[in-house]
Amino acid sequence: MKLKAKILNIATKGPYIAILNKVTAAKLNIEPLDRIKIRDGSKKELVVAVDFSYGKKEIAENEIGLFLDVSDILGIRDNELVNASIIPKPVSLEFIKKKLDGHELSKDEMDKIIKDIVNNELTEIESTYFVSGCYIHKLSLDEAAYLTEAILNNGGRLNFSGKTVVDKHSVGGLPANRTTMVITPIIAAAGFYMPKTSTRSITSPAGTSDVMEVLAPVSHSKEKIMDIVKKTNACMVWGGTMDLASADDKLIKLERPLNLDPEGIMLASILAKKASAGASHVIIDIPVGPEAKIKEIKKAKDLAKKFIVLGRRLNMNIKVLLTDGSQPVGNGVGPALEARDVLSVLEGHGPVDLRDKSLYMASMILEMAGVPNSYNKAKNILDSGLALHKMKDIIKAQGGNPKVSSSDIKLGFYTYTFNSGRSGKVSYLSNNLVNKIAKAAGAPFDKGSGLYLHKKLNDKVSVGDPLITIYADNIKKLEYAKSFNLSKVFNFSSREKILIKN
Repeated sequence: MKLKAKILNIATKGPYIAILNKVTAAKLNIEPLDRIKIRDGSKKELVVAVDFSYGKKEIAENEIGLFLDVSDILGIRDNELVNASIIPKPVSLEFIKKKLDGHELSKDEMDKIIKDIVNNELTEIESTYFVSGCYIHKLSLDEAAYLTEAILNNGGRLNFSGKTVVDKHSVGGLPANRTTMVITPIIAAAGFYMPKTSTRSITSPAGTSDVMEVLAPVSHSKEKIMDIVKKTNACMVWGGTMDLASADDKLIKLERPLNLDPEGIMLASILAKKASAGASHVIIDIPVGPEAKIKEIKKAKDLAKKFIVLGRRLNMNIKVLLTDGSQPVGNGVGPALEARDVLSVLEGHGPVDLRDKSLYMASMILEMAGVPNSYNKAKNILDSGLALHKMKDIIKAQGGNPKVSSSDIKLGFYTYTFNSGRSGKVSYLSNNLVNKIAKAAGAPFDKGSGLYLHKKLNDKVSVGDPLITIYADNIKKLEYAKSFNLSKVFNFSSREKILIKN
């Protein structure tokens, strides 16, 4: 059926949507969320999901409303004639149901699901059922390998032939832990390539991309990423850019509402990002703690083995570190607060735990790459200011201000400091509450929002000492963050009764 295009000033950034008048839809025997193929005069075509308009004023019977995403891809203008035809539901829906029923997927079935997700041929609801199936019925090691390969095969790759490419990744679940942004400039200054592609937040108040975005843009094309790395030896970019491992970011978007992070998808997501960046040597950080994503050493060791086995299938040398996940790494939690911590460490001060963990992991990466005395090498690069200089080079190459310092970072305008009502030594720090409070304040979407921890494990505390400062860009979000039981964030070794004084 030929219809006249009406361009709507609306964009979804996927899935792709078109609007039909209800009468037109009835003629085509189309229901809401059915798929149609739109073809323009130049034979460009795109599969879109259909929604309805019930009034002729919005979309007339001879019209089709196109969201900006669709019109831009097809190059269609207002009033241009296009051909719309109904198409059947994709066969990948059968494979998704197969997984929901608890059956194992084949390599071809997994590839078809991911291809349809990338091409927006599955609706978000349908794709969510895939994530649910992987959550309820865990992926086997073979399925995780198939998923990794499918993400790779349906996305772009970086090719740095002749160069040693290294990388690191944390499985997440721990507030802050922004070691990547300290490690990357150290490794780059040592002469190795580290094209770091990271996610935005999944379950935490900030992901590496959210934090780096405080300092420089993180959304770049594959060509731009290659250029940045060739200039600086490194980059810190968002892995969800449209032509690099795009399936990964789509899956993360589906996981976020319920804080889901199925193990098989996590394994595939991490390794696909590393492989798409061309990494041959990879360090995986698995924080272990009572309120970390991985709570038991046994579980961490099992996960470590899976990373190593899958890495071999992708020709990657992987080393896994089991690290302390009992508390946040650094003091700031939230994009701007974490960016400030990172810059302060590179400037020669800042949180000791963030500095120490970053140096240790950087030395492990250098050791894997064949560098002797790797710890001293990493320490010298950091202490001499070479890492800071390299960070400024990366920021500039990505379009940020290379003159930025830790003191320039803008934090949320509204603040509240919670003080201690007792003396003692900090014996426990709740990662879960820290996450909830920082997110309630607006992180990661409000860059300046989050919280600052004035005390950490084993620190001595006196009555009246500040424990937490909450930052928010919105007064209502600040009040919401304050409504949490802030006294439960810390436990103290002293048995004195807590008296809250603020």
